Amino acid sequence: MRLNMTISDDLAQALDRMAAESQQSKSELLRKALTLFEVAREGKREGKKLALMDRDGHVETEIVGL
Repeated sequence: MRLNMTISDDLAQALDRMAAESQQSKSELLRKALTLFEVAREGKREGKKLALMDRDGHVETEIVGL
């Protein structure tokens, strides 16, 4: 499926930067973002939480609002 969308200049710049840094296409980055969002939503339905953890396994940031 082909999808056309309009995004803000800031988001477009972030997408360009992430694509360059990761050496991936913008399409691939968006596919991965959608997959991550899907996993996060499934976890939320199961009562789980999404967080960023440090190397020792301590929660540094809990991701909310998904």
